[in-house]
Amino acid sequence: MTRLALRSLRHRATAFTATFVTVLLGTALIGSFATLVETAGGPVSDVDAETLTIMGAVVGSWGALIVLFSVASTMGITVRQRAVEIGLLRTIGGTPRQARRLIRTEALAVTSVAAALGAVLAWPAGRALLAMIRSGDMVASDVAYAGGPASLGLSALAVVITAMVATGIAGRRAVRGPVSLVLAEARADAGRMRWWRVAAGLVLIAYAVGMGVVTVTVTADSDDPYAAMQTSGSASILLAIGLAVLAPALLRWAGSVARPVVGSSTAGHLAAYNTTRRAHLLAGVLGPVIVLTSAAIGVLMAVGIDGRTMTAAQDDDADVITLLNNVVTGMICVFAAIMVVNAFAAVIADRRQELHRLHLVGATGAQVRGSVLAESAIVAVAGVVLGTIASLATVVPFALARDEGVVPDGQLWLPPLVVAGAVLLTLGAARGALARTGTAALR
Repeated sequence: MTRLALRSLRHRATAFTATFVTVLLGTALIGSFATLVETAGGPVSDVDAETLTIMGAVVGSWGALIVLFSVASTMGITVRQRAVEIGLLRTIGGTPRQARRLIRTEALAVTSVAAALGAVLAWPAGRALLAMIRSGDMVASDVAYAGGPASLGLSALAVVITAMVATGIAGRRAVRGPVSLVLAEARADAGRMRWWRVAAGLVLIAYAVGMGVVTVTVTADSDDPYAAMQTSGSASILLAIGLAVLAPALLRWAGSVARPVVGSSTAGHLAAYNTTRRAHLLAGVLGPVIVLTSAAIGVLMAVGIDGRTMTAAQDDDADVITLLNNVVTGMICVFAAIMVVNAFAAVIADRRQELHRLHLVGATGAQVRGSVLAESAIVAVAGVVLGTIASLATVVPFALARDEGVVPDGQLWLPPLVVAGAVLLTLGAARGALARTGTAALR
């Protein structure tokens, strides 16, 4: 099974390249911020140590959360794509244990190499990050970089462990039950979400809503000017992640709603049908779109509200906090964009034969390509709508806490701009993936 796993990597280059890139960049990002925490433990002043620890731990932990979610999502997509192959492997004598070993070996080979290279990239990235912090006079100019094997090794290990756990969970689902049932569910892509996934999504949503309520009822009257931001700032991100966890169910609902709207054309009918049928795979695209939209709108609107309402006597830490918020938002948006591109590349590559069969039964190349782009449009619209709703968990409570009312006094141009960017990104990722793999299948 080990030799088979290593050989199979050559035949699934696109899917495993997406995994490789996600793990590589994720490790580089987590590792670069982890080096700041290690540097804080060196011969630096207490003030500089606190600043470095906040930058490394607070910003790094948010980056780690998004990166690990990205890695888990990518690994889940990669394994689900192979459900039919794994089921066929079992029909010729492979045991569930052997199938799981095959999946784990492939994942370990890819993630180990990618994480090791990511740790190498994190060393100069951490040095550059510290130089930027020094140039901004956030720490003393004589603070020496002390990042090393401890922070880089732990970062790489965390990413690999996350990838293996996600692979193990997806692998157990792929081999669970009789072979006939596994094949039927895989071909229909209609497996139900596990109860713990539904519970996790609902807990995240409830927690985010609860933080919004606390912001309005408790921290709004606090003497600490940033108490309200502490309770509401992350609410939009947590709510978006909760919705992303429930993405398969939400996408089936979105496909059903879109069917009467786009179903009049052949491409639209195929798109609505496939969006519902392939909800588990396309959920890997919907989730990042929700997170990107919610984080960008929620955090950036909060930064704008803070800038308009903070008095001169209270703004000693305003520059640092604004920088932290902008860095977190930037990291989330970058990785969400990477996830969208990687997910579409993997999904379209896996559907090459399906697209070719549609062409053989009479669909024109334009109709098949149009159906894929219509699918991406449904995913994009559902993602930006849900993401915009999730962003309200930060925007509305924080605006109320800063006495701006339910509707903030400025930056109302920002949500439409973010929505347009997310839609263009999704459609562009689908078109690019289709150009690389789908068009060749229709010749």
